[in-house]
Amino acid sequence: MDDGLADLLHRVVMLLGEATRQRTDDPDGLTYSQIRLLGTLEDIEPVTQHRLAQALSVSDPAISRALRPLEAGGLVQITIDPAHARRRLVRLTEAGRNAFHAAGKPLYDELRAGLVAAGFPYERYLEDTRRLAEFLASD
Repeated sequence: MDDGLADLLHRVVMLLGEATRQRTDDPDGLTYSQIRLLGTLEDIEPVTQHRLAQALSVSDPAISRALRPLEAGGLVQITIDPAHARRRLVRLTEAGRNAFHAAGKPLYDELRAGLVAAGFPYERYLEDTRRLAEFLASD
């Protein structure tokens, strides 16, 4: 991937994260980063820890650290991949799925509704983003 495009995508993710962080960071709840991780996991599970790190554009050690409290809280399950003993597979637990739908899904729905109300072509943007992700994954 072109360094300029990678930098732009990173900035977009950071801006969206910062804009929503105030709404989701709660001392007794999930952080924005945890919601994002659980939502990504719901889309691609079961997945290796390495692939999850790639999907979130973070390092393997960062995803390992991020998964620890989620595993301790019973939101994710991490097991050894039977096909390759050095790989770890990550899955949402029912509690993790429920936590994402309680905290993250309403946030995503609110974001979508706000963008549509402002005249933003959300569905087209979503489709274009999916095509871009497929293109970048095929590289």
